[in-house]
Amino acid sequence: MDFLKSFLILCLISAASSNEHVDTESHLLPRHLIVELPETLQSRCDNSIEEVRLLCASWRVAVEANNLSPWKTVPDNCVGYVKEYMLGKSYEFDLEIVSDEAEKFAMSVDLRGDGMDAWIFDIDETLLSNLPYYAQHGYGSEIFDNIQFDKWVLEGVAKAINPSLKLYKEVQKLGFKIFLLTGRTENKRNITTNNLIMAGFEHWDRLILRGEEDHEKTAVAYKSDKRKEIMEEGFRIIGNSGDQWSDLIGSYVSMRSFKLSNPMYFIS
Repeated sequence: MDFLKSFLILCLISAASSNEHVDTESHLLPRHLIVELPETLQSRCDNSIEEVRLLCASWRVAVEANNLSPWKTVPDNCVGYVKEYMLGKSYEFDLEIVSDEAEKFAMSVDLRGDGMDAWIFDIDETLLSNLPYYAQHGYGSEIFDNIQFDKWVLEGVAKAINPSLKLYKEVQKLGFKIFLLTGRTENKRNITTNNLIMAGFEHWDRLILRGEEDHEKTAVAYKSDKRKEIMEEGFRIIGNSGDQWSDLIGSYVSMRSFKLSNPMYFIS
């Protein structure tokens, strides 16, 4: 999308110039240079801005479909689009659709009644929203900084993702055992527990965090290993909710998985 940068700059100059008012009677100095583009070129500018939006929308769809993995940052031209998406209704609607579908599936399952039917939830961008942090760090346009993100996590003020909270409570009410499987490290257990409770998530069955033996593992390997351990205890993993494909794929996967939208970062 770099090929659009120069043209978009010219379009922005045009837009700014067309809104400029010059008082020729009181202005003693020479008039500012006003760039006046032909109508056809202005039309092309409008079309190109819309084209960027469409390209960014296509980029986001490719991200959600896991067709661009791995990727490091949001493309420069798409930062404004991602910000608008994350702060607008589209993100809310996308989360609600996933939550509603997961709830329908959970209600359709004939639980065996032995307490061994399990549902796994990721935490960050699945149960808890870190959007205030990413708003201060370019909505994913900056390279991820573990140190800065850990400072945010230790504040313990992340809010609930409401559609996920609704799903969580419904799954719990239906009788599923709830496992929280997160990439957060073991030394954040207390702050994570307190943040979850503050946000409305209570009475889970197990909170699993990365231990020292997990530090060198990719997210796919780490979560696959933990799911294996859960299954070896006799649990049946019926559902799994996460914002990253690495929460859901690998080995020992759930009967059905539910991917929440997240165009801000990618974890492999």
